[in-house]
Amino acid sequence: MPLKTYGVLIARAVGTRREGAQETPHYQIHLTDDQGTHFRAAVNVLSQQKPADLLYLVADDFRHPVTARLEALPGGWNPLPPGPGGPNLDFVRGNLFDPAGLRTLPPDVAGPDNDLADLLDHYVRRAVDDPDARLYLFGARFGPEPAVKDKVFGFLPGNGVHDIHMNQGNTGRFIGDDGVWQDGGLLLHFPGENRWVGIFLAFQSQSWHTDDTTGRPLHGVDGTRPEPGTRPVRIVAARVTPTGPAPEAETVTLLNASPAPVDLTGWRLVARAGRGAQLPATAPLAPGAALTVPFTDGTQLGNHGGEITLLDAAGLKVHGVSYTTEQAAREGWSVVF
Repeated sequence: MPLKTYGVLIARAVGTRREGAQETPHYQIHLTDDQGTHFRAAVNVLSQQKPADLLYLVADDFRHPVTARLEALPGGWNPLPPGPGGPNLDFVRGNLFDPAGLRTLPPDVAGPDNDLADLLDHYVRRAVDDPDARLYLFGARFGPEPAVKDKVFGFLPGNGVHDIHMNQGNTGRFIGDDGVWQDGGLLLHFPGENRWVGIFLAFQSQSWHTDDTTGRPLHGVDGTRPEPGTRPVRIVAARVTPTGPAPEAETVTLLNASPAPVDLTGWRLVARAGRGAQLPATAPLAPGAALTVPFTDGTQLGNHGGEITLLDAAGLKVHGVSYTTEQAAREGWSVVF
């Protein structure tokens, strides 16, 4: 079953603490919201399952429509109902980043700038020093515990958020946490720089092909994350706001980057809410060739940011991209990914 208390905490970071000598160490963040309520964010830096080192990805200039969806939320804890269309995170379906870009780091070792705690510290300490910066922490809430002081920072009541990592595709005793549109993550907003930073964490034991209802690994499917440069077909461009009256002739362009032809029979393109277009019946896409796929309904891609996902004949994700309102605003121009 999915997480019981999924949501996002929006608050200011006021302190940090590293745990380097524990069996399950965390990077701890002390936060306060606009009403003065204290929270603790416990960020995993080591897995309890082998391989133990976590996968991480930092988007230093994060651009995704989810940031616009967060703007209407108040500070403090915000429960998020499951499903697409809101500000929820989903590493498989949300096209937040390219999983091929994930790397591993040890949790906490001697020396500067060489472990996951160092990496988190680099960004969170900048937010601590910037009174206008806000952290957006996605995960599961714990507390409040009126009679129990926080075990790390000592405030009362104990209160916070954890599971700030991928929460699907699990194995063993963690499959009970599986769900869709409930992944954890850390976004940092620096208004003075007009910049977002995204930090995403996952366990090496998790699958990247999961059931669309349960979030559990798909049986009989290789769920390992893709290696850089190995996807034969990818989305390279989209005409989101073509010139002319509605409904406009929206299109998505695919490229076969591999040295072999690819049979696209049964493949389709989908938007965030599941709408999309079946790829036209053609001969196999030749090496180096491009295919432009028309979208007949001019509302399908949307002019206010969105995601586009390429699925193969078995319904497995091949590639995915996202675009923001700003990228879609240039009428007649294609968004290039």
